[in-house]
Amino acid sequence: MSEVTAPLNPLAGLAPNQALKGTISRVELFGAFVEVGAEAPGLVHISRLSPRKVNRVAEVVSLGQQVDVWVVSADPNGKRLELTMVPPVTLKWMDIQPGMQVSGRVVKLERYGAFVEIGAERPGMIHVSEMAEGYVSNPADILHPGDEVTARVVEVDRQKRQIRLSLKQLVVEETVDEDEAETEEMATSMEAAFRRAMQTAEPGSPAGQEPPQLPSKKGRSQQEDILARTLKHRVH
Repeated sequence: MSEVTAPLNPLAGLAPNQALKGTISRVELFGAFVEVGAEAPGLVHISRLSPRKVNRVAEVVSLGQQVDVWVVSADPNGKRLELTMVPPVTLKWMDIQPGMQVSGRVVKLERYGAFVEIGAERPGMIHVSEMAEGYVSNPADILHPGDEVTARVVEVDRQKRQIRLSLKQLVVEETVDEDEAETEEMATSMEAAFRRAMQTAEPGSPAGQEPPQLPSKKGRSQQEDILARTLKHRVH
């Protein structure tokens, strides 16, 4: 008597939106069946094969193809499993706010911009004017389908189901942060030089004496003048 192998994924243990990997075992006009190691193969209806409209199942999948699927529903009693190849929504409309940073994949290019899949009900759109500083004539000069990008949410229109994104704003913010960091580093170097100059400007100062307390940021221009004069005298 042959040994019966228990299914890897009992239908009762599968939850909605659970990610699975499977193999296309049958292709029909209305959809495709996928073996995922459960008690029964799962059905991916033609409307769930892709975010875009599909006219023929064979245009998207083929027999023996390895696919990523997500559970729509599982019925242990009826031995039915419904699957989808469209990634489930991870960002709800109420969670998407202007100013937030999102990451995603470029899925489509148009002459006026690019569409990015960010895990929402619909892709976000980066207008050509929000791709980079300066004039961009062709979105393909900046982005390509499949590119992974990070962008800033500019506007959310929940009635029209539209999400506007910007690459330019995020780049500008990062540049400003870098400039501020460089400015702070320069100020720190100036303070260190000022301390050394003040310590050596008075030869009679006892060794190990604490350096004078640093003025506030408003007095930095005065520090620079004192430092310049001190170094000038030292050179002469």
